[in-house]
Amino acid sequence: MVDIFLRTLPFFAIIGLGYWAGRSRFFTEDATAYLTKFVFYFALSAMLFRFAATLPFAEIFNARLMLGYLIGTAGVYALATLVAYLRGLDIPTAAVEAQCAAIGNVGFLGLPMLALLFSEAAIGPVMLVLTVDLVVFSSLIVILINGGRDGKLTVGTLRLIGVGLLKNPMIVSISAGLIWSALQMPVPDPLNDFLTILGGAATPGALFAIGASLASKSAERVQIALWLSFCKLAVHPACVAVVLLWLLPTDPFDAAVAISAAALPVAGNVYMLAAHYGVAPHRASAAILLSTIVSILTVPVVIAWVAAF
Repeated sequence: MVDIFLRTLPFFAIIGLGYWAGRSRFFTEDATAYLTKFVFYFALSAMLFRFAATLPFAEIFNARLMLGYLIGTAGVYALATLVAYLRGLDIPTAAVEAQCAAIGNVGFLGLPMLALLFSEAAIGPVMLVLTVDLVVFSSLIVILINGGRDGKLTVGTLRLIGVGLLKNPMIVSISAGLIWSALQMPVPDPLNDFLTILGGAATPGALFAIGASLASKSAERVQIALWLSFCKLAVHPACVAVVLLWLLPTDPFDAAVAISAAALPVAGNVYMLAAHYGVAPHRASAAILLSTIVSILTVPVVIAWVAAF
């Protein structure tokens, strides 16, 4: 476990460097926003497309893994929603808390970290996990927030979800890469070199952007944030492990990668959604900050456990 901790430490060190840059105002919030936009739309998209296009389609698509991860994630989502309901929260607020409990930073943190720790063989499972998060649960929170406010599911909400999916560069790059892979077309060397160079900026850029964005996060509603962090860092990987190891057993390596992905801290886009809709942004902010700090210790523990599979 010490070895894994030391191997994950550089990732969190870059996050810490970004946090210092944001906290000291060396990086302003505008600078952080533009860096995040560069990583999201260009560097990370190039990395995802290259990985998806160069891996055999059969090695990427795993319906059993997707279903198992979906069930495990739905389990913690339901638990967080139930606890929110028992506390008397409305549907939109409960949806934000459930999103904090179930959606991790797979794109910006998980993809580069798990690819390094588990080798490039982990890229396929990580992309499947990312796809489930983006397509299923990012759509679900929009449905719950708008449905909770309007009292019904409208055509406008469905149109909003569809447009959001079509405009999401991670979904577009993964889909385009999978189509390229399915057609068994080779990637020309100049294009591959272009994608490699541009995608190489994704890891340091994403980690630095995570840290810089954390500098603007607050630690309000600490008790709630601790509960949501516990769900994300402990309950979520436990639920995914139960499904993928016992209820719907899949390949041990794929299961290990998916469980590790489930152990990642709360994703930053949860705060963006909460802020956009004006629903509990402070508790989302606190959950992201606290879960990221605590994950420095918890993520190596989970990875060390699954590495024994």
